[in-house]
Amino acid sequence: MRRKYRLISLAIIAGLTLASTPAVAKPKPTLAEIEAAKKIEAAKKAAADAAAKKLAAANQSLKQLTAKANEARALYLKAQKELAVATAQAVAAAKHAAETAAAVQEAHRVIGQLAANAYILGGGMSDIQPLISANGPQDLIDQLSTLNTLGVRNTTALERYKAAEVVARAAKRKADEAKVIQEIATTKVAAAKKVADDAQALQQKEVDKLRSVQDALIKELANARNVRVTLEQQRQLALLEESQANTAANTINQAKIWPDIGFKGRSTIRTTESQRLAAVEFAKKQVLARKPYIWGTQGPNSFDCSGLVYAAYRSGGLDWPNWDRLNSALYAGYTKHVTLTELQPGDLLFYSYKGTISTIHHITIYAGGGMMWEANSKGKGLLYSNIYSVKGLMPFGGRV
Repeated sequence: MRRKYRLISLAIIAGLTLASTPAVAKPKPTLAEIEAAKKIEAAKKAAADAAAKKLAAANQSLKQLTAKANEARALYLKAQKELAVATAQAVAAAKHAAETAAAVQEAHRVIGQLAANAYILGGGMSDIQPLISANGPQDLIDQLSTLNTLGVRNTTALERYKAAEVVARAAKRKADEAKVIQEIATTKVAAAKKVADDAQALQQKEVDKLRSVQDALIKELANARNVRVTLEQQRQLALLEESQANTAANTINQAKIWPDIGFKGRSTIRTTESQRLAAVEFAKKQVLARKPYIWGTQGPNSFDCSGLVYAAYRSGGLDWPNWDRLNSALYAGYTKHVTLTELQPGDLLFYSYKGTISTIHHITIYAGGGMMWEANSKGKGLLYSNIYSVKGLMPFGGRV
């Protein structure tokens, strides 16, 4: 009974695959398409050259901004040194002014003591009065006669007073001058720092602009080259596989299964069982959807044999760089070899017209139970078929 149902299912699937196919999808890339891609790439190259000139000008501007920033930093460092010197001078002048002020106070104290002594010893206040009421050292000099009456000690004290007063005024003036220099230096520092900061900001802005231009340029060129290279590769792969298939169709005496002469593949696999089952399910959907066979395509509307394999595993989550669009022969070395008795759903099957890797012309996905999902040919389309329905089966499967 199970065999009866299986035969009925096979008949239904075979009927579906032989039914009319939808409108023909886009075939392998044409030479005209490749030429158009080359023109686009050339246009991008011209734009890149123009951008390179702008980039050179921007680099020159960047050098000028860098020089400006360096000059501003040099001025900043110089102003910092001037500020340090001015600050030290201001501190020293203030200290000196304080010391001379103290000396003046001491002179006043001595004079006061002299006046007190003169009074105690019987001297009159009239002699000391000019000393007390004098308006500074010059006024005292004008009253030398009075100073002489006080004796040598008094004269010495008054001379110290005069000197201290002169030094104090000079120290005050020097402190004020140092303060002005300090303020000028501080202003210069602030101005130099602002220039440096502004130049640095302009420099950073220019750097960001250059980086943006470079990134956009590289991306556009890469995209244009990728389009052109992809079209060329797809066409080359399709032409090679098409040539191999045509040769196989005209080759007689092909074995049903070729003997194993020491074929080697990968030492490891890259997929899980769930990924392999997902690839099988994807291939099944494409076959049941009656999609056409067209050289050099990998979906979504049409497939060739290796295109179906590539799309199936990509749908299962395997993508570049672990998975790439190759042709049937290359996939043989891109997978781990297993014997035909060890096949599991999702393993790949290879067909060769001479029993060698270089003459492999067809690739399919093992469905289980001795059956496979395949993009067979232009005439037959996508099929669910027996693994021995195509001559020249290689003696191993490829586990992705």
